[in-house]
Amino acid sequence: MDVVEFTPTFEQFAYTFGGAAPVMRVRPGTALRLWSEDAFNHALTGVADLSSEKVDLRYVNPQTGPFWVEGAEPGDTLAIHFVDLTPARDWGVSAAIPFFGGLTSTDRTAMIQEALPDTTWIYHLDRAKSTVAFEARHSDLVVELPVAPMLGTVGVAPAAGEVRTSLVPERFGGNMDSPEMRAGTTCFLPVNVEGALFSIGDGHYRQGEGEACGTAVEGAMTTTLIVDLVKGGASPAGTWPRLETDDHWMAVGSSRPMEDSWRIAQVEMVRWFEQLYGLHTMDAYQLLSQITEVPVANVVDANFSVVVKAAKGLLPARDAFGGIHADLRARAASLGPM
Repeated sequence: MDVVEFTPTFEQFAYTFGGAAPVMRVRPGTALRLWSEDAFNHALTGVADLSSEKVDLRYVNPQTGPFWVEGAEPGDTLAIHFVDLTPARDWGVSAAIPFFGGLTSTDRTAMIQEALPDTTWIYHLDRAKSTVAFEARHSDLVVELPVAPMLGTVGVAPAAGEVRTSLVPERFGGNMDSPEMRAGTTCFLPVNVEGALFSIGDGHYRQGEGEACGTAVEGAMTTTLIVDLVKGGASPAGTWPRLETDDHWMAVGSSRPMEDSWRIAQVEMVRWFEQLYGLHTMDAYQLLSQITEVPVANVVDANFSVVVKAAKGLLPARDAFGGIHADLRARAASLGPM
């Protein structure tokens, strides 16, 4: 299988889902190797750089894309399988941004208090050890952390001609910030417009669940993926992002308050299990109540994202979307070492 490589110029980045012209047309089954810039758009490169001085909010979370998928139309499902994610720089960056994050007041959680200090951390990458180094700013502590590459944003154009900022997660995907969006995962997204118009970006060299301070170890990323298409009614109207790995079924809900994100993802899993196992709604509800895990993806974006996951090992084997995940895994293996 050939791999199509694409590295965008600054002018080609998209900052929205919807409203951007496609950078390329691709056929279902195409393998792509895509370079993406970090969420700060390379504005923070050292600990002396402060987000309040360097980051232009018009140009944050740059997206590589969108890509027009031939034959994709509303009612179809886009399948994006992540083959490999490799840090494209030898350092990543994280920051505490004034009035942004999970443990500070914000414009929505308004308090009469000063902002937390505008602070930047640089994480140096050791490729030989596959680690990034946390270096404390106020003491001598250094901790080597395993690299765990993931994508913060994966999405398609929204329905009804909407244009949404790349900072927002919603039913079209977007800025979900889930560590589950990593190599070996297949992401299923409902197609809302002709061509689907999918984009990726916001590479993280690692991130804790919740992304508590609002930023991960942000870095430029080289992502190898295979994009495919499931035609027709396999994805009912209103479906939210679904994920499949070799070990889990998952759904992502994004809303506020967080319990509504949880409800969205739980309902999505109930609907999926009705399809997978031919279950009555109440039986699916009962079964999932006993087996699901619920990692929080992020608590900081315009909407909060929650993942509901069920371990395949507890359940009879089933093929979702015609077994496309297993097929994509096999095709990914044929690409050889990245």
